[in-house]
Amino acid sequence: MVVFDTLLEFDKDLKRLLKKYRSLHTDLAVVKTILKVRPNEKPPFSFEINNLGIETCIIKVKKIACDSLKGRGVNSGLRLIYAYFPADQKITFIELYHKNDKENEDRKRILDNFR
Repeated sequence: MVVFDTLLEFDKDLKRLLKKYRSLHTDLAVVKTILKVRPNEKPPFSFEINNLGIETCIIKVKKIACDSLKGRGVNSGLRLIYAYFPADQKITFIELYHKNDKENEDRKRILDNFR
C-alpha cells in the first residue's frame, strides 16, 4: 500500500490554492486513489522530471481534474510534483501550482529536499 507524505512547502501551496480552488482536497483525494494503483504513471498525464542529478524519481502530473475550475476538467492547468519511492511504496507531494502562476516546477525545492 502506498503511503502519502507532504513537504511543508507543499502544505503552504495547498493552503494558498484552497482559497481560490475550494475543491482541492477532494480533487487530491481522487489523485491519491489513482496514484495508489499507478504511482509512476507516464504520459500523457504525467512524466518523470530528468536532468536533476538525483536518483529520486520525481514526477510531474500535468492533468488534474479540478471541480473548482468549472468546465475545464483535466485541462485545468493545475500541476502536481511528487517524489516516488518504489522500494518504500511512498509518495511525497512536493509542489502544487497553477500553470498561470508559474511556468515550471521549483527545481531548487526538489534539490534541497531530495539531494
